[in-house]
Amino acid sequence: MKLGFVGLGVMGFPMAGHLQAAGHAVTVYNRTAAKAQQWAQAYNGQQAASPREAAAGAQVVFLCVGDDDDVRSVVLGEDGIFAGAAAGSIVVDHTTASADLARHLQTQAAERGLGFLDAPVSGGQAGADNGALTIMVGGEQATYDAALPLLQVYARRVSLLGPAGSGQLAKMVNQICIAGVVQGLAEALQFAQQAGLDSAAVVEVISQGAAQSWQMENRYETMLAAEYQHGFAVDWMRKDLAMVLREAAGMHLDLPVTQLVDSFYAEIQAMGGGRWDTSSLFARMQKLANANESNDDGRENDR
Repeated sequence: MKLGFVGLGVMGFPMAGHLQAAGHAVTVYNRTAAKAQQWAQAYNGQQAASPREAAAGAQVVFLCVGDDDDVRSVVLGEDGIFAGAAAGSIVVDHTTASADLARHLQTQAAERGLGFLDAPVSGGQAGADNGALTIMVGGEQATYDAALPLLQVYARRVSLLGPAGSGQLAKMVNQICIAGVVQGLAEALQFAQQAGLDSAAVVEVISQGAAQSWQMENRYETMLAAEYQHGFAVDWMRKDLAMVLREAAGMHLDLPVTQLVDSFYAEIQAMGGGRWDTSSLFARMQKLANANESNDDGRENDR
């Protein structure tokens, strides 16, 4: 199939590559043209000068950018995807964005005779690299059925969860779970260290029981090594949690744990860790522990 792909970040770059490697003809666009050129050379694909050009003649156009404003900038307007996409084609948005924007784009797409799916992903850079993402989809059944074989090229699980916006709402559920689990893991590792236990040995045991989680299996070693220059950035998590909390406010729903963890991520940003992985909640725990030890030493000296 002739495909377009807009947005070649750490997720989009390999996702577009999987489609090209599967035998499709992919034309890419990226705001930084050098990144698109790099992709075209790596995968023997085509580079476009605008989102509109990337969408021209494509049966399906994918995008994976940063936030709502980024989505609007590449989808709407004279140089946007909608302007270049032909009637009958499909636009799949992999960005983690707001449910309201997804519903708006669905309406705009329908007026142009286009199919539209909001399809945020989970699995991080490793999932994108390995073609093992989980994709949560909102949209119409017929549009989903047409796009599904392409989504399965880089996903291990794809699910249609309801009408437009449902994919984004499901991703918010995902982020709520991650926030709570990572904070729990950070607290557990700090507790183990303070108790004088071999934290790694403890995790190896408990990860075989009910405490097991993806975060535990994939992040505890880097957390203990204070390595955070990888994975999903704190800045992006705060963007996602802000959308979660806005949606929750509209539902008159209180999410105390999510609010608390969001405030902890704000502290990490203040520490200069905006681009650290979300597992850097452990760095905050260690900073607090070190401060408490210093205070204890000071009080002991005062005596």
